[in-house]
Amino acid sequence: MTRLRLGIPKGSLEEATLALFRQAGWTITPRSRNYYPDVDDPELACALVRAQEMGPYVANGTLDLGLTGLDWILETQTESAVEPVCTLTYSKSSNQPSRWVLVVREDSPVRSVADLQGLKVATELVGFTRRYLSERGIDASVEFSWGATEAKVVEGLVDAAVEITETGSTIRAHGLRIVEDVLYTETRLIANPRAMEDPSKRAKIEQIALMLQAALAARHKVAIKLNCRAERLEEVVALLPSLHAPTLSQLYDPEWLALETVVDAHAVRELIPRLRAAGAEGILEYELRKMV
Repeated sequence: MTRLRLGIPKGSLEEATLALFRQAGWTITPRSRNYYPDVDDPELACALVRAQEMGPYVANGTLDLGLTGLDWILETQTESAVEPVCTLTYSKSSNQPSRWVLVVREDSPVRSVADLQGLKVATELVGFTRRYLSERGIDASVEFSWGATEAKVVEGLVDAAVEITETGSTIRAHGLRIVEDVLYTETRLIANPRAMEDPSKRAKIEQIALMLQAALAARHKVAIKLNCRAERLEEVVALLPSLHAPTLSQLYDPEWLALETVVDAHAVRELIPRLRAAGAEGILEYELRKMV
């Protein structure tokens, strides 16, 4: 089999992507001053590529597969030239989608996108922003920003900016105000259509997609194990969510049972006290690596 050429996004998403692959079962090790990391899979060849360039490289066949944001797919207008494999909800600091927002100074008279008429907007997402404004009949000057976009608004160099954020805390810390959301973006695994037509490459792509999705699904879940007296079983089971039913096994002491199930991670802080009150003992919580 010819090795599958996989693009890893270089930059802010790089570490989060490498961590996701490690959890999924692949160790990808960047090399100093080299854009071609080592990977512990002879069927893969990896390259570090800027997320902004991933779409065109996958579309023209330089790469068979790559990870990039929906924002950069739309920016480079490659959505019709690549094949979407799956959506992967993760970012550099969380498992939540990021969003591009229109921001202005706190004292700006701009209250909606319609107020941008005749004004100057800075952004890294130039093409998309121009189309976004044009579709709404707004004639504004959109200029490319190489970075520090918020500072340009603060200093009055531009009237507004379209900037990416996860929580909005950095934007507020600069004394800026979010006017409205422009685009929600998530990471997409995209493939070259010709690679998907190759049976061996398609099988490898589907393997990678399955394992990445399994790793992400596991991040939202934890396993719970506990013991309870047989006489309290129904009371305890009533509290336990599960895919089908909790796993049940008999302890050496016939009066005691062991239960195990998988629950949403965010529910544990409420669930464990309720289980304890229902008579559960020896309650254990542990992280999952993959969930299919």
